Amino acid sequence: MTAVAAFEDAHLTADRIAVRRRSVSRPLLYGALVLCALLTMLPFLWVISGSLRSLDEIRSDPGAWLPHDVTLDNFVRLFGTEGFGRFMVNSIVVATLVVAGNIVAASAAGYALAKLDFAGRRIAFGAVMAALMVPFTAVFVPQFVITVDLGLADSLAGIALPGVALPLSVFIMRQYAMSVPDELLEAARIDGAGEFRIFFRIFLPLAGPAVATITIMSFLTSWNNFIWPLIVAQSMSSYTLPVGLAATSQAAGHVTDYGLMLAGAIVVMLPVLVLFLFLQRYFVQGISGTGMR
Repeated sequence: MTAVAAFEDAHLTADRIAVRRRSVSRPLLYGALVLCALLTMLPFLWVISGSLRSLDEIRSDPGAWLPHDVTLDNFVRLFGTEGFGRFMVNSIVVATLVVAGNIVAASAAGYALAKLDFAGRRIAFGAVMAALMVPFTAVFVPQFVITVDLGLADSLAGIALPGVALPLSVFIMRQYAMSVPDELLEAARIDGAGEFRIFFRIFLPLAGPAVATITIMSFLTSWNNFIWPLIVAQSMSSYTLPVGLAATSQAAGHVTDYGLMLAGAIVVMLPVLVLFLFLQRYFVQGISGTGMR
C-alpha cells in the first residue's frame, strides 16, 4: 500500500468516525433541548391547568396537574369582575406610552451615541451603562417624589413616566447603530441630507430588528409591572391589570381567590405571547446584532 492510499484510508476512516459521532450526539442534543423546554413550560402548563379548575378543587389538591372537572367559571368571573375592562384599558394605554417613548427616545439617543461626534459622548454612554447597573429600588423614592411634584400621581402618565426611556433600550439601539456603515450616512450627508432626514429615512428603516427588540422588552416591562403602579395609582380608576387583579382576588374577606388569579395570569400572558410570536424573527435579529458585537 502506497503512502497516498494509506492517507486516503485514514481520511475516510476519520470521516466515518465524525459522521458516527454526529449521528449519536445529535439525538442527545435534541433530547436535552426538549427536556429543557418541558422544564421551562411546566409552570405555564400548571397555570393553565389551575385556571380550568374550581376553587374548591385547587384548595383540596393544589399539586394536581390535570383538572378533574374542566370549568371556565374562573374566566367567566374574571371578565365579569367590576372594573376589569378599565384595568385592561389602563394597561394598554400605559404599555403604549412606554413602548412609544422607548422607540422614540432610545432610537434618537442610540443613534446620537453611535454616529454623532459631540463633547461628552463617552460620558453620556457611561451614564447609560451606570443606569443599567442601578437597581430599581435605589431610585424608587426619588422617582416617586418627582412624580408627585409633577402632579402625575394617580395618573396613567405617572405610571408610564419612569419607563419611557429605559437604559437597556438605549444600549440596544446604540449597539445596533454601531453596525450601520458610516459610509452610508456620509454619502447621505454629501447629498445634502440633514441629520433628521438621515435618522428618519435611512437609520430607522435599517433598525427594524432593534426596534422590534426594544418593543418587546419595553412592553413586557410595562405590562408586568406591579410595584410601581401599586404605589402611584391611588384609586381603582388608575389600576393597571396586575394591580387590579391582585386587589379583586382578595376582595372577599381577604381570602385569595386562586382560580381568579390563575385565570388572570393567563389573560396577562396572552398579549406578550402574541406580540413575541409576531416579532420573534426581528427580535432574534436585533439581539444578534447588538451587544454581542
